[in-house]
Amino acid sequence: MLNHRFASRRQQSHFGRKGLLAIVASVLCFGAGCATVERPPKARANQASIEEQRAAQQAATAVVEKTYKRKVAIGRFSNESNYGKGLLLRRTNNSGQTSTARVDPLGQQASDVLSTLLLRSGRFLIFERPDLGVIKAEQELSGKEGLVGVDAMIVGSITEFGRSTEGKTGFLSSTKRQRVRAKVNLRLVDTTSGRVFYAADGVGEAIAESGEIAGFGSRAGYDSTLNEKAISAAISSVLDELIGELELRTWRTYFLSVEDGVAFIGGGKRQAIGIGDELVVMRAGKTIKNPQTGLPIELPGTEIARLRVDSQFGDDEASEGSVCSIVSGTVPSADLEKLYIVEPKEMSE
Repeated sequence: MLNHRFASRRQQSHFGRKGLLAIVASVLCFGAGCATVERPPKARANQASIEEQRAAQQAATAVVEKTYKRKVAIGRFSNESNYGKGLLLRRTNNSGQTSTARVDPLGQQASDVLSTLLLRSGRFLIFERPDLGVIKAEQELSGKEGLVGVDAMIVGSITEFGRSTEGKTGFLSSTKRQRVRAKVNLRLVDTTSGRVFYAADGVGEAIAESGEIAGFGSRAGYDSTLNEKAISAAISSVLDELIGELELRTWRTYFLSVEDGVAFIGGGKRQAIGIGDELVVMRAGKTIKNPQTGLPIELPGTEIARLRVDSQFGDDEASEGSVCSIVSGTVPSADLEKLYIVEPKEMSE
């Protein structure tokens, strides 16, 4: 009898707790002024027909028009905002002497993001220039000095950067939303004249949200990955325009040597040059000073020959080249410094 009463009381206590939880859940779900965590939308079935889906897949996997890879250097990327400028880094040299220097983590982060995005596009050869002193020191140690010339350099700055935390509290519940906003400026520089020929601003945001209900849920601290996500979103917003401007630059390469009717040129498979490609040899036009701008300007060149790529050699961007036969015209071996090689117009148009 006692056992029966004890079990009955246990069941009442259990039902009481369940009832209390149900009441709390009802209040949290339907009560006015309650804070709620946004839920992602549910996935929906594709309403397109089979034919439409196949057509979309074929369009997505269409062969991309061949483009020779331009060589692009990523230079200085500064932080012009008020965030993260006061950080100091302590360094110790080989002699044991210590020194402090200001570091710019946001600028370095932006440079890394830009380099990664351009590299993933598969349309450029990317070279780092901010650590030029370190690169030269390593080359001196290895006995291999020299830098690869590039078609354009990208410099940039973070012009705005801010973060905020918003909270909302209801009965037995709370939410926390962290928001980071970044604005970047990207500029393309002609390495021969130092002229900026393209500039664009990009803006991006990153948001993280956490919530707690009756003691259950998450209480997240500041999410440091939001910085990179906001910078990445800002750069991505202008990346297509940036790539388009870079690919408008004329692709060029040059002769290494011409021996017994065989031409050796710089560039190989890493620049998307393939066996059987036809290339155009141009004699450079005269370079004069433009009286309107004060900058040097090269007059249009003249086509003098055509080449066909027969084989390739080299292990990296600095040492690779192609072996070509001369299929039309003549290439004067004593005048190579006045010549350059471009892709055919029918390919670049």
